[in-house]
Amino acid sequence: MPPSPSPRGLSRTYHDPLHGAITLNRRDPVEALLVRLIDTPEFQRLRRIRQLGSASLTFHGAESSRFTHSLGVMAIARRAFDQLAQDNPDLQPHRATVLCAALLHDLGHGPFSHTCEEIFDSHHEHWTQRILAESEPIRHALDAYSPDLRSQICQVYEKQHPIPVVWQLVSSQLDCDRLDYLMRDSHFTGASYGRLDLDRILMALRFDPDSGQLAVARKGITAIEHYLTVRFFMYAQIYHHPKNIATTWVLEHAFQRARELFAVGAVEADEVMTAWLQGDCDRLPLDHYLGADDGVFIYHLQRWQRHSDNILSDLCRRFINRDLLKTHDITNLSPDQHLLLLEDLHPKLKDAGFAPDYYCGIRVAWNRGYTLYQRGIKLKTEDGLQEISDASSLVKTLTQPLQKVWLVYPREIDVKSRAIALSA
Repeated sequence: MPPSPSPRGLSRTYHDPLHGAITLNRRDPVEALLVRLIDTPEFQRLRRIRQLGSASLTFHGAESSRFTHSLGVMAIARRAFDQLAQDNPDLQPHRATVLCAALLHDLGHGPFSHTCEEIFDSHHEHWTQRILAESEPIRHALDAYSPDLRSQICQVYEKQHPIPVVWQLVSSQLDCDRLDYLMRDSHFTGASYGRLDLDRILMALRFDPDSGQLAVARKGITAIEHYLTVRFFMYAQIYHHPKNIATTWVLEHAFQRARELFAVGAVEADEVMTAWLQGDCDRLPLDHYLGADDGVFIYHLQRWQRHSDNILSDLCRRFINRDLLKTHDITNLSPDQHLLLLEDLHPKLKDAGFAPDYYCGIRVAWNRGYTLYQRGIKLKTEDGLQEISDASSLVKTLTQPLQKVWLVYPREIDVKSRAIALSA
């Protein structure tokens, strides 16, 4: 998705598969700043980090990047903010804050996106703020526009901005981030039920000047119900797909084994990977954090396929060649039965030559279509703001959590007969 400059260089256009032409006008000071931020090495790094982590091993089209997603979030935020500011001119001074926060919100993601956070216990929100503070190109661009802009963007990420709509457009139950990733992930995974009526949702957005909050016109309730239903299905069928769970398990345990071997001097890695294997990944030097992307991690997994340690080499081989572990739904079993099943399987795993702790375990996935996270979603009525779950029986249903429990195991081991026996 290369940019298309105009003949005179006064605009920059990105051709997006979802939003069409995203054009930034350099004659607009805010949009000129966005172009400058996009051109920084820190933002360009997002091209090398997949939006859905390792999910391309499950959905072969899931190859889009955090770069693409971030541009999309900014494009939606611009549409939403400019519409609100047209009717509420007092919001106009906050345009740079909203659009920059939307563009940079995923700047801190590590390799394999959210999967990296599970493996290394890192936090992309923490890193986004560190990059804003420590990266000279990012800091210089923001400070040149306004000395207060960085602190205002951080207020958005911390949900502390004095005007709630400023942060709610970026991070809330109805934010531009979610709107883009649901549409984008649906498009690239081929999940047709993930399509949203973005135009209708944006037309329904309102600003409540009394509370400073983002709200939805009552006529837009059906579009919001659809959005929340889409979100529920995307988590159930895409993000928590059992094959994704198995892929994450293999990746997590490959790096766990690498860390253990590295601690005793038994595995080789370059300078960046060495830093990640050594300790707290939220405390890394900035250059070591930014030096890591999907390519760096995959390179090491490819190297470690030939390691003398059978566990490390096999787990790396399984990930690289997509020879993944199996999953079996054991949601119907009780927690005590989960433990009995594991106790029964461990000797069988050992007899088959598998180290149980690396090749078998339980993963729990929770799904809830809607929560009251960050003030929920408010309907704008003649009597004031109303919580949407109080007005919609469908949304009320979506507040109920759904749990799925999966057993992860090698295909060489039969687990279904034992699981069926326990449930009888």
